[in-house]
Amino acid sequence: MDMGLKAANMIIDEVKKVIIGKDDIIKKALVCILAKGHILIDDIPGVGKTTLAVAFSKAMALRQNRIQFTPDVMPSDVTGFSIYNKEKHKFEYKSGAVMCNMLLADEINRTSSKTQSALLEAMEENKVSIDGKVYPLPNPFTVIATQNPVGSIGTQMLPESQLDRFTIRLTMGYPSMEDEMNMLKGKHMRNPLDAVEPIINDKGLLYMQSEVEKVFIHDNIYEYITNIAAATRTHPEIQLGVSPRGSVALCNIAKANAYLNGRNYVTPDDIRMVLMDTLSHRLIINSKARSIKKTVTDILYDIVRNTTVKQQ
Repeated sequence: MDMGLKAANMIIDEVKKVIIGKDDIIKKALVCILAKGHILIDDIPGVGKTTLAVAFSKAMALRQNRIQFTPDVMPSDVTGFSIYNKEKHKFEYKSGAVMCNMLLADEINRTSSKTQSALLEAMEENKVSIDGKVYPLPNPFTVIATQNPVGSIGTQMLPESQLDRFTIRLTMGYPSMEDEMNMLKGKHMRNPLDAVEPIINDKGLLYMQSEVEKVFIHDNIYEYITNIAAATRTHPEIQLGVSPRGSVALCNIAKANAYLNGRNYVTPDDIRMVLMDTLSHRLIINSKARSIKKTVTDILYDIVRNTTVKQQ
């Protein structure tokens, strides 16, 4: 575990060379990758969403693909397709963008719902099916998708059932004035991405992910997670509560958070630290909550305050 933890901290340091002043976002993204999850970054253009994905792929020496979603992108561009080889007299599979270790799905809301579904199905099943043949995705495999919440022309926002496929949702936000000045100085000298050094490779990441899976969760913590999920399903201001998939995601992310903090067991604080990013995009509040200007975050804070955990 010590070896993996050291490598994780070194990866964070490499990414910090490029993403300045967003240490919390970098750590959350790495936690999700270690938990074998997928990340949705919901933010305006130009705040470093793409750069974050490229920096992680370089720091972990992963094969990375990027697909810029537009209305004319087809499902086959994502999953691949079969083409007939006249010389060999057979169909051959030509891989799509998903055949990599880290896929940057840029502006996922700019493409059709059919293309979105093709990507989300691959994320869920870790494989693609073309003409009756199944092709497994590389292992490890992580999707970092971006979504632009500003401007509705040509967009197809993800419905709640598809948002649920993403393990966490992050918002990077603008940098502080000091951080933006440092970023400008660094860009003036050279491209900061050139300074990112590989710390591990795909095998190293698989080892770290296997270590995360071994992190212990006590029955009291399982009960705590279950009670939080149940509270979202019965809350008078929530129209759609957390699905069982959301509960599983919360467990996995909490384990990765404990690992990154040097522990082989999960504490209630691990749950609270990752809860907002893991659950907020899975909930729909009702008109009653909206009428009094309550947000999902407000309601989740209320639920956490009123949910106790048994002492171990």
